[in-house]
Order: sequence, then C-alpha cells, then structure tokens
Amino acid sequence: MKNHHINTIISALSNVTLGIYLAIAIALSILAILSLYDVALLILEVFTTKNTTLGVLAVLHALLVTIIIIELLDTVTLYFKTNRLQVTPILIAAMTAMVRRILTFGVEPVEAADVALTIVAILVLTIAIVYIGKQERRFGSDRAEGE
Repeated sequence: MKNHHINTIISALSNVTLGIYLAIAIALSILAILSLYDVALLILEVFTTKNTTLGVLAVLHALLVTIIIIELLDTVTLYFKTNRLQVTPILIAAMTAMVRRILTFGVEPVEAADVALTIVAILVLTIAIVYIGKQERRFGSDRAEGE
C-alpha cells in the first residue's frame, strides 16, 4: 500500500514536470518565431542604415539569439522524445552565446581579461561538448541495444 502511494506521488510529479516542459516548449517556440521576425526586420534595416557594419553585426546578434533559443527548444523536445535531459544542446547554446560575445569585442571597448575569460570559456565548452557528446551517444547506443 505504501509503495502505491509513493508511485502515485512520483507519477503526479512526473506529470507536473512534463507540464512545465510543455509550457517552456510553447514559450520557446513563440520566442523563436519573434526572434526570427526581428532578424528579418534587422536585415531590412541593413539596407537603409549608414553604418552597414553595425547593421550586419546587429543581424548576426539576432541570428545567434535565435540559434540559442532553438538549441534550448531542441533540448526540451529531446526530453519529450527520450525522457532524458540532453546536455549537449545546452552546451551548444552556451557556445553560441560566447561567439555572440566575441562579436561585440570589435564594436565595444573591452578589457584583455574579458577576452581571455571568453577564450577560456570557449575552450572549456568545446572540450565539454566533445566529451559529453561522446558520452550521450554511447549511452544512447547502449540504451538502444538494451531495448
């Protein structure tokens, strides 16, 4: 009887988690569409702006934000498919954020320490993506063999 109550609670909590992930997926989908719309508007502005370089950088920033949103959405949809949280898309989103940060280095004044920390973050993220990506692929293939 006690196990039945525990299983009922666990099932209810799992449903709450799924509901939250569904709400996040809907919000991210809306944000991705709005972000893509922003990219389109910024592309049109490039043709009318006097400083084309800043216009192009604004488009790149908006595109990278869109990619970050899509990677996060991919993480949520993979959770629905596998019932596991995949770390690689989150790391890719973080890497994209670092690339976005690098693009500002040419436009805004920046300290050498900021550049160094960003480079170190990119290096650590790259290593993590390679290592964790291998682990996730191996775990996925082990899981497929067990089914």
